[in-house]
Amino acid sequence: MEAIMTFFAVNFDLPILEWIQAHLQCGVLDFLMPIITLFGEGGIFWIAWAVVLLFIPKYRKVGWSMGVALILGVLVCNVTLKPLIARPRPYDFQLKQFGKEIQLLIAAQHDFSFPSGHTIASFEASTVLLIHDKRMGIPAVILAVLVTFSRLYLYVHYPTDVIFSFFAGIGFAFLGTFIVRKIYDHLPAPKSKGGKYLAK
Repeated sequence: MEAIMTFFAVNFDLPILEWIQAHLQCGVLDFLMPIITLFGEGGIFWIAWAVVLLFIPKYRKVGWSMGVALILGVLVCNVTLKPLIARPRPYDFQLKQFGKEIQLLIAAQHDFSFPSGHTIASFEASTVLLIHDKRMGIPAVILAVLVTFSRLYLYVHYPTDVIFSFFAGIGFAFLGTFIVRKIYDHLPAPKSKGGKYLAK
């Protein structure tokens, strides 16, 4: 696995990161990207959004779907894959392999690189929102894309990290939505004050 990761890092990932640094880096993005990336930090922003939706009856199922998707992502990707694959961050790889020190705009990360938790959480939550309500989903997806790009711009993830995480996030979003939908199908329908059953 290490040999495969090294091959992709040298032949695919680092050229893209270097291109971003050479052609897209500017003062405006240097200011914005450290702020935008915070929207994926620990999934807190997306968790908070899900919690808010739980208090709105119309969107409660959406909130639960987001929550389940986020939990799946943490268990599979953060808890299992990160320590199992143990891929060093691109700036650490550059220093170890080529003696090149990368000047970071944010603090160095203290966990492994693959996959990108920021990207997974962002696409899990935004995809669930897009499935249920495009008015919330479209802005959320745009934010997820910006968060994902910020991880490359800030040189803390490889492109292959975020590509995998993009698809994983979408997959967990659909799985979370499916699980919650099945649970709701087996719950008794709520009753109105008049005793009539309401739609779930």
